[in-house]
Amino acid sequence: MRLHRLDVTAFGPFGGTQRVDFDELSAAGLFLLHGPTGAGKTSVLDAVCYALYGGVPGARQGSGLTLRSDHAAPHTPTEVVLDMTVGGRRLEITRRPEQLRPKKKGSGYTREKAHSALRERRPDGEWKGLSRSHQEIGEEIGQLLGMSREQFCQVVLLPQGDFARFLRAEDTARGKLLGKLFDTGRFAAVEDRLAELRRAAEVRVRTGDERLLALGHRMGQAAADPSLPEMGTPAPATAGAEPARSGARAAGPVLAPGDAGLAEAVLEWAALARANARERREIAEAAVRAAEHTHRSAQQRAEEARELARLQHRHATARQRAAALQERRAERDETHERLERARAAEAVAPALELREEAERAHRAAGAAERRARGLLAGEHREAGGGQLSALERQLTEELGSLAAARRAECRAGEIAAETARLEREALADEEILVECADWLASWEATRQTLRQRVEDAQGAAARADRLGERIEPARQRLEAARQREDLTRRAEAAEARLLAAREAAAAAREHWLELKDRRLRGIAAELAAGLEPGAPCAVCGATEHPDPARAGADQVDRAAEDAALAASRRADGAREEADRGLQSLREALAAATAAAGTAGVAELAEAAEEIRRSFAEARAAGAGVHAAREALESAEGEYERRRGAQQSARERTAARTSHREDLEREMHALREELARARGGAQSVAGRAEALEEQLARLAEAAEAVRAAESTADRLKEADARLADASYRAGFDTPRHAAEAMLEDVRRRELRQWLDRWQREEAAVAAELADVATAEAAELPPADPQAAAAAAEAATARLREASAREAAARTRCQELDRLSAQALADARRLAPLREEHHRVAGLALLAAGTSARNERKMRLESYVLAARLEQVAAAATARLQPMSAGRYTLVHSDARTGGRGRSGLGLHVIDAWTGSERDTATLSGGETFFASLSLALGLADVVTEEAGGTRLDTLFIDEGFGSLDEQTLDEVLDVLDSLRERDRSVGIVSHVADLRRRIPAQLEVVKGRSGSAVRHRTAGVSD
Repeated sequence: MRLHRLDVTAFGPFGGTQRVDFDELSAAGLFLLHGPTGAGKTSVLDAVCYALYGGVPGARQGSGLTLRSDHAAPHTPTEVVLDMTVGGRRLEITRRPEQLRPKKKGSGYTREKAHSALRERRPDGEWKGLSRSHQEIGEEIGQLLGMSREQFCQVVLLPQGDFARFLRAEDTARGKLLGKLFDTGRFAAVEDRLAELRRAAEVRVRTGDERLLALGHRMGQAAADPSLPEMGTPAPATAGAEPARSGARAAGPVLAPGDAGLAEAVLEWAALARANARERREIAEAAVRAAEHTHRSAQQRAEEARELARLQHRHATARQRAAALQERRAERDETHERLERARAAEAVAPALELREEAERAHRAAGAAERRARGLLAGEHREAGGGQLSALERQLTEELGSLAAARRAECRAGEIAAETARLEREALADEEILVECADWLASWEATRQTLRQRVEDAQGAAARADRLGERIEPARQRLEAARQREDLTRRAEAAEARLLAAREAAAAAREHWLELKDRRLRGIAAELAAGLEPGAPCAVCGATEHPDPARAGADQVDRAAEDAALAASRRADGAREEADRGLQSLREALAAATAAAGTAGVAELAEAAEEIRRSFAEARAAGAGVHAAREALESAEGEYERRRGAQQSARERTAARTSHREDLEREMHALREELARARGGAQSVAGRAEALEEQLARLAEAAEAVRAAESTADRLKEADARLADASYRAGFDTPRHAAEAMLEDVRRRELRQWLDRWQREEAAVAAELADVATAEAAELPPADPQAAAAAAEAATARLREASAREAAARTRCQELDRLSAQALADARRLAPLREEHHRVAGLALLAAGTSARNERKMRLESYVLAARLEQVAAAATARLQPMSAGRYTLVHSDARTGGRGRSGLGLHVIDAWTGSERDTATLSGGETFFASLSLALGLADVVTEEAGGTRLDTLFIDEGFGSLDEQTLDEVLDVLDSLRERDRSVGIVSHVADLRRRIPAQLEVVKGRSGSAVRHRTAGVSD
């Protein structure tokens, strides 16, 4: 990477635009950057870093507003432009931080967002824009340089004070810096991952042990055997030894998760519990077998007693049933005779039913004949059937002659109805014509009114649109005014808090300095407190301490000083926080003032309310535009409908007149025909209805006479058949046969009763003839209750024995199941335990706490030690010429103390004495060129680690004032040797002698209007 040009505008102390021409300065290879304190030397380096990474070095970080120069004009934007070559590409980076600028209209400020741009110079000399994205530019520069901002600030902007502290730092602090530069976090992540795996494996093993131990406790609960020893104690010495009684448990250690041999102890105890449980199960099985034999014998005796009692009861019951049957034998004979007479009467039943049916039909026909004759005229009531039929034929012929007249009368009615309808339609069309004429007469005035309504609504809607655009700006100004007043009050309160925080910070710092001074005055007593007889003094090395200092009454120890320092820092933090809060409120107040203007809240609120009120009125008026258009369209449609209705009514009136004339001619012809057909009736239909009614009565009477004659003949025939059937069935008269008949239900009841009596007689005879019941009746009475009680007692004893046997069997099954589960868990736990031992060994080895790690070196420290060896070798190549071959930097992996760790030690070998000593023993000048060599070496190693990006421009910050003239020459010779590799080195220093030795210079001059830069090369200045 080579820098060509840097342009800074309104940045830091530079109020205007300043250009740094690095090509001109780098021509000599070595150039000097100098100027008075506070002029802005470091700001030049900050601008380079900001152009590349969008931020300044860590200790000077801040917002874009803090980068802006206080000397800059309000309209001059803060900007940094860097022209450089990296990776063979000529690039130009432009960056502007977030900043406030005056508003183009009105007073106040507006916040302008950050801006970035990247261009590349093509071979033809033209610049081509690549990107304006902060993220894309950052990724592009990061890939080209191969370094983060921290690495760049460490290897390009070489801060000598940091490397002087690096030389004297402890291994921990040195490791933090190297870890950031070489990005060894992945090795620390490996350590953390191994530690996490170790903890996870330990949790899995412990969980398995807890599960195994829980299974052991469950087996103990399942065994429920107090004779077993505690889990984990040894079993009895011999297999045949009698188990201990209840309460005689063997004493032994209590197992816990993680104990060695836990699985073996649980499995051994489970085997002993299973053996005892099987023995108890065998005893319970023998008891069940004995109880079953006793139970079977008692059950058999109880069954024999119940059977004897049953047979004796059957015999006694049979005798009682036989006596009851003998008492009802006369009733049985009478029932049998009644059923026989009913069976004989069944042959007469059809004839009897036929006669009853004929009699019912004859009575009904006679009643119908009398009713029909009563409806006839007096001269026809006594007529015979033939006379009635002749009258019926005569009336039928007369009624047929009236059919044509009836049709003519119906047509006359239709013509009358049609004429009435035409009259109604004529009246309706006349009303339509009058109404349409009235409505069309006022049409023009109505149309003009509706059109004017549409135009008024459209104008109101347009006015509402214009007012609606003014509502939001008015609301925003009102909100900004309210925010301005609130921020004004908050800013005043913040100023008061800042003043209080400044006073508190000053008081805390003064208190800390006072305590520090008092502690320094009494430091001798503090050192004397740590002296021990025979131990060397940390100050003089003497082993005798005749008169150690004594602590005074106002002695201050380190804890009090540290507490005061912490309080001072907290107060400084509170002051900075208050300062940042006030600055933020001021910026927000400026933005709110710019947005609201100078008008007051009440005035802006009144104006906003007036706009909203006018808008509401205009919107309400404009809301009717749609309704007005619809009303106009509806009126126009009504106009067309009215015109069409008027024309249709006129056409219908003309057609109706012609139709009415045709109907009148047809009606005149029908009236003459109907007058002849009516006779003396009011209408043809009335005369036809009278004839139809008379004809129906004659027909009904003739039919009734014929039916009565027919039923009388059937009744005579039925009487003859009934008398003949009764005689053949053995009855004297039909009445006797009817009395002997039984209904089906009664006959079934009597038959069922007789069948039951016969079945009962047969069953009783069978019971009395049974040999077993007869023999049982001769024996003494049985006692089944006593036998059943004995059987129940035997059943209870068998149930208890079976329950004990089932419990023993369940206990054995549960112990077998739990033992199998414990064995499976133990087998599954074995590889987990082995994995835990392996992972734990690796984790402890990587963490440096394993016994196999003799130097107690962590994995990350081991990697950093290799990098430190490379850095020491690269630094020695510069240190030896600077020290005239006297000093050599070497890496040391020796442990720092009894329990300390090793890996990041840094020593110097003195060629004059041949001894190796700590870098903290170097003098001030020696420390400078040692740290300079270390910085240059570290830059080479980090560059190689980052991908080998060549760094053609380096900056070295301060430290040259501690060198004598000869050493300064040697250091400058080493730096000048960098020029041979086509590198340029910029030295930032106040040393006056360097201005005489280095002709190429960049001077930063400060003034009231801001700082400026001046180039000086070989006697030429600007």
